[in-house]
Amino acid sequence: MHLIYGEYMSCNVETLETGNRWIISRSVDIDALASAVFDIIADPRQHADFDGSKTVLGLAEGPNRLALDARFRMKMRIKVPYHISNSVVEFAEGERIAWSHLGGHRWRYEVASLTQGTCRVTETFDASYARSAQALRLMNAYTNNAKAIEKTLCRLKSYAQDVA
Repeated sequence: MHLIYGEYMSCNVETLETGNRWIISRSVDIDALASAVFDIIADPRQHADFDGSKTVLGLAEGPNRLALDARFRMKMRIKVPYHISNSVVEFAEGERIAWSHLGGHRWRYEVASLTQGTCRVTETFDASYARSAQALRLMNAYTNNAKAIEKTLCRLKSYAQDVA
């Protein structure tokens, strides 16, 4: 068990070596069908239910199911409430989804079946697309996002296994 954002989490999150200083990836195994987990991730109405950063408050506007080029706005809070517009920039049904906003960096989820009823989810913060990866570094985004990804994956695991 380890402390992430003031909460003890135990879910065996694995740190992945990306070979790129601007890309952070973590994985976790979940006892649920890959398709069911992907459905949760592709539904922006559920993002606040498993977000580990505690910044996602809910869907402000957009479709119930994301697909390539879908646009959606999320209610957020980092010290003050705001909305952020996102676009889905990568999509492979049941396998991969990524979105970005004005800053260009991407949040990517990849879901892979392991055995019947078990899958691996990899979440990636990819700043290689960012307008200013250096500015993100100065804002401590890499450290903060690494912690948030670990907690998000733990929460997603618990959430997906509860609804499976």
